[in-house]
Formats: sequence, structure tokens, C-alpha cells
Amino acid sequence: MITNVSVICWHFQDYPEFKKRGSVNQLRQMENSIIYLGFLIAAYAVIANDVIQTLGTFLASNHKQKWWVLWGFASVILCATLIYGWNLHQGDVTYGRLDKIPLPETMPWWYLLAPLTLLVITRFGIPVSTTFMILSVFSSQQVIEGMVFKSVIGYALALVTALIIYLVIAKRFESDEALENLDKKNKRYWLAAQWASTAFLWSQWLIQDFANIYVFLPRQLSFPELMMSLTVLLGIMAYIFNSRGGKIQKIVNQKSNTRNIRSATLIDLFYGLLLFFYGNMNNIPMSTTWTFIGVLAGREIAIHYLLRKQHMKKAYVLIGKDFAKVNIGLAVSILIAFLIQFFKV
Repeated sequence: MITNVSVICWHFQDYPEFKKRGSVNQLRQMENSIIYLGFLIAAYAVIANDVIQTLGTFLASNHKQKWWVLWGFASVILCATLIYGWNLHQGDVTYGRLDKIPLPETMPWWYLLAPLTLLVITRFGIPVSTTFMILSVFSSQQVIEGMVFKSVIGYALALVTALIIYLVIAKRFESDEALENLDKKNKRYWLAAQWASTAFLWSQWLIQDFANIYVFLPRQLSFPELMMSLTVLLGIMAYIFNSRGGKIQKIVNQKSNTRNIRSATLIDLFYGLLLFFYGNMNNIPMSTTWTFIGVLAGREIAIHYLLRKQHMKKAYVLIGKDFAKVNIGLAVSILIAFLIQFFKV
């Protein structure tokens, strides 16, 4: 009898501790749910919003091809780039882009505000900087300043470079006469060149934007975690390819000759080279969206200046709209970062 009473008293005295442990376990389960839910939402929103940069011209110029063929091609590149980075950096699939952005010790619900906002914006077909939108809430002020500086320079460099290049080549490759003279024999060569340039660009974009997709997950992934995340990404890609890029694909379709395979090849090549040389100068994350919009802006100005001067106003309007849209993302991301700081207090 005395023994039973002692056991009961011991349990009663330690009940608060058991209750505390139960709360901790529930809190950990909730945080794990937020981590995986955040990854899922961020993966879809980032790929859906940024797909126009790398695969937009590919989808536009191959609109007659079956979607699953295009998906299979892009999926092979994705798998190779992800697994190569995982092996090279000992489990880090972001190629060091998150070295200065550690995973928070706790993951409260408000960290979902950023990917959810990006998801809503993407559904409206507005291209924004997913780097600013997702990474700002995890980053220090110093890191954010570095990302903004690198992205602004990237936009200016892309605009000036594309402007100069297209002032040289626009008459030869973008005029109506040049497009009409693209015979079937040459078209086959350009088709091979376009798929090659797309593979190169797609791999360079993934190296930059894996940070935005994987910021919710541990910085060193185990093999099961790698396979789980890869399966999720391939499923998201299948949905996006089946819908031909969604509403945001209109940004590319509105630009001059983007359905022409030669034009699409040149855009992908120039953009890929910019990401390769400028994006890999250091491991600071950058907005690939700003660089892409810069390439399109410089290209449009050159083409309209040389070939369509009577429509220059239209070109400036399109460029202004695109620039305004990407700045919406910057403003919203900064607002969300401030909101999260408020919740932390």
C-alpha cells in the first residue's frame, strides 16, 4: 500500500515535467510540419514563378512538342545538377548559397508567410524576385544588402550587355527577312542548339535558385531527404509543363520573336553565360529574375531601335511594366521580413 502511494505521489509531483515534455514534443511535431510544408510551397512557388526565365523561351518555341517530352528533358538536367551538388558539397545541394543563412533553431508558423505570399503572386502571373521573397525572412540585414547589391548590378549588366549584343546581331537574326529565310535544314541545327543552350541555362539557374527552394530544409541532406525532395520537384515540374508554364508564361510570349527557335536559343545562351560568369563570382544569393528581365529589356530596346522604331513606345511600356513587377516582389519581401521581426518580438 505504501509503495503504491509512493508511486502515485511521484507521478503527481512530476506531472508538470511530463506535461512540459508533451508540449515540447507537440511543438517539435508542429515545427517539422512547418518545415516540410514550407519546402513544398516554396518549391512550387519558386519554380512556377521563375520558370519563364529558363524554360519560358523553351516552352514558347517548342509549343507543338508534347509536354512530357519537354518535362523529361528538363528533369534529367535537374536530377544531374541536384545530385552533383549533393555529392560535391557533402550533402549541401545549394552549392554554398546558404552558408551565411543558417537554418533557424525554431520554425514558427510565420515563416510560411513568405512562400504563401509568393504562391498568391505567382497565381496572378506576376514575376517577382523569389530570392528576395523567400530568403529575406531568413537572412540578416548584411546578407540582404549583399543580395540586393548583387541583383541590381546583375540587372544593369544584363541590360547593357544584351543591348550591345543585339545592336550588333539584331538585323541578321531578328529581322522579318532573316526569320523567313530560316529553312528546314538550318532549323534542325538551331533546334539542337536550342536544346543545348536550354540545358546549360537550366543547370545554371538551378545552381542559383536551389537556395530559394531548399532554405526550409537542413543544410546537409541525407540520401532519403534528397530523394524525397527530388520526387517533389519532379512532380511540380510535371504539373507546370502540363500547363505550359501557366499565366506567368505570358511575360515571354509578349516579347519579340520568342516563339522563333533561333531567337529563343540566343536568349537562353546570353542569359546562361551571364549566370555562369557573374552569378558564380561568389556564393551570395542573387535575383535571377532581375537578370532575366534585364536581358529581355536590352534585347527589346535594340530590336525596336533597329527594326521597329515606330513602336519604341510600346517597347518602353513593356519594359517598364516588367521592371515594376519585379520591384513589387522586393517591396513585399521587405514588408514580410519586417512582419516576421515583429512576430519574433
